[in-house]
Amino acid sequence: MYDQRPWLARYEQGLPSDIEAEFENGLEMFKAAVARAAERPFLHYFDSTLSFAEVDRLSDGLAVGLRELGVQPGERVAVYLQNIPQFVIAELATWKLGGILVSVNPMLKERELEFMLNDSGAAALVTLESLYLEVAAHVLSNTSVSVVVTTSELDLLAGARPALLHGIERRRADSVHDLLDLARAHEGEAPAVAPLAREDIAFLTYTSGTTGPPKGAMNTHGNVVFNAQSYRDWIHLNEQDVVLGVAPLFHITGLVAHIAVATLVPVPLVLAYRFDAGVILDMIERHRATFTVASITVYLALMNHPAAAEHDISSLSKAYSGGAAIAPSTVEAYERQFGTYIRTVYGLTETTSPTHMVPFDRRAPVDPTSGALSVGLPIFNTICRIVDDERCELPVGEVGELVLSGPEVVPGYWNKPEETASAFPDGALYTGDVGFMDEDGWFYIVDRKKDLINASGYKVWPREVEDVLYGHPAVREAAVVGVPDAYRGETVIAFVSLRRGQSAASPELIAFCKERMAAYKYPREITVLDELPKTPTGKILRRELRQDEISRRGS
Repeated sequence: MYDQRPWLARYEQGLPSDIEAEFENGLEMFKAAVARAAERPFLHYFDSTLSFAEVDRLSDGLAVGLRELGVQPGERVAVYLQNIPQFVIAELATWKLGGILVSVNPMLKERELEFMLNDSGAAALVTLESLYLEVAAHVLSNTSVSVVVTTSELDLLAGARPALLHGIERRRADSVHDLLDLARAHEGEAPAVAPLAREDIAFLTYTSGTTGPPKGAMNTHGNVVFNAQSYRDWIHLNEQDVVLGVAPLFHITGLVAHIAVATLVPVPLVLAYRFDAGVILDMIERHRATFTVASITVYLALMNHPAAAEHDISSLSKAYSGGAAIAPSTVEAYERQFGTYIRTVYGLTETTSPTHMVPFDRRAPVDPTSGALSVGLPIFNTICRIVDDERCELPVGEVGELVLSGPEVVPGYWNKPEETASAFPDGALYTGDVGFMDEDGWFYIVDRKKDLINASGYKVWPREVEDVLYGHPAVREAAVVGVPDAYRGETVIAFVSLRRGQSAASPELIAFCKERMAAYKYPREITVLDELPKTPTGKILRRELRQDEISRRGS
């Protein structure tokens, strides 16, 4: 059934069922952009702009400099930066010397950074001056890193310093190299490296480590160029578009939906250091950004910003959201406020961003039973199956695990043969996400397997309860978890934050849920917080809330 790809009948008219990537690797894709659009804007960073040609020259110089410092083809270069132009320059320089980028979350602390550097075997580190002094310098002696290059958020700025960067000062350390000095010292020199193949690793992106130590997904150049083209062709991106870089660049969404897409089309990419709703509203309006992929918490933050009504962000018409559950009521509220419909996208680190998207000519259906918003249709060349615990295919409408096959699926995890064999038997990815396909080929995600709550023997999926809570007019964000209970085994509890200017007490919210769902599903306790804890990509951290609550109850 799934091999017959019933979802193809729902594709937008004119879209092919399969595509062939136009480029062999990400570097070839960038070189084509330079040849085609050398003097056009590539990176907008507050008031400053770098052209494709300028980024080409700087990344050439950095690649030559890194090679002279001893970094060899095939070695790993860890990039530990915020959303600044130097991230893109470092990525391209790494490819130009034949290396592999290791994208590192700038929020990581010493223990986490040390683990990632050792696991990847990184030979070089490119980082912010502040992160070097405050974090990296304390652990590098325990790693294989031999070359350190630092840079500043203040470099490449033009005009007045934005308020987001107030308080930051230059803090160049001894015995490290400055990124721009190194690049400019080799300006005009071209790095020489053997051509990159599709199967070569473009970057290692690390999983969040929710079920064990983080694992480095080996995203190949073939994965990257295929999914960049999938975004472009599916959403009809063209040279009049502008990409809003609101996802962290270290994340697979930033690497592919932002950098790779802007390179392929080619179009400008707007960067603003780190997420701040007020700054992002300004950047959308200033640069007339048209396309982004962002977590739903980003859209919620834009909706709830006190100055939202003062900004014209109507240009952002190609708005997609993924990475976390999306309540239909939130999509409706955003459209009422800004006039734009948010379409859903689904993908994972191990699939190099998207595997499912809602076609640009239609809206996602809502499952009438669960109220879940569809994550879309499988994209080009992709097979998605729903299987049971014995890995047998399930029929239409049956809930099971999503299994994915296609050119976007990585070959496995870096130096993790056992984990690779477990997650990728026969090359297909067993996602750990639970969902189903309807009779028209639309897919729905119910939840993560590990987040299932067992209350008195009944299965409760947190997302269903969260979607009900999002229907309350005062609720801004919601997270539902199960905690141990002597009577029920587990009991359902919820955490919410409220919209600006709204109020709602726990009893009111519990009663709201009780009226709308079965008795075993509604939360017995609801805690109102100012903010819910999130990952850097905007996913709400259910596991942190659950652990904190268990600790509180045990004390």
